[in-house]
Amino acid sequence: MGMYRLYTGTDRESHLEEFTLADQPELSSLTATAGIMFREAPPGDYIDWHPAPRRQWVIILAGQLEIGLGDGTRRRFQPGDARLVEDTTGRGHTTRVVGNQPCVTAVVPLAA
Repeated sequence: MGMYRLYTGTDRESHLEEFTLADQPELSSLTATAGIMFREAPPGDYIDWHPAPRRQWVIILAGQLEIGLGDGTRRRFQPGDARLVEDTTGRGHTTRVVGNQPCVTAVVPLAA
C-alpha cells in the first residue's frame, strides 16, 4: 500500500509525491469528510486532461489505475493505494484503467 498526494505546482501542472503516515501524522486524527462514494470503471476507460473536481481521497479497491502528468510521467496504482487528490486547478491529469479488470475506487470528498 502506498500513500500519495496529487497537487498543482506553481507551474500549474499536476505533480505527485509519495508519503507515509510518519511524514503526515495529522492524518492519524479524524478528518471531516463530505461522504463516500464507490465507482467502477471498465478496463481501458480513459479520461483526458482534467483537474480534480474537489479535494478528495481516492482509494483503489480492485484493479489498476494509471495517472498521467504533464511532464509525461505515468504512475500506476494498485489495490490499497490511497491518493489525496488536490490538483483542483491547472491542466490536471489523465486517468486510465489498465489491465483486464475493472477498477473499483472509494472516493472520499473532504469537507470544505
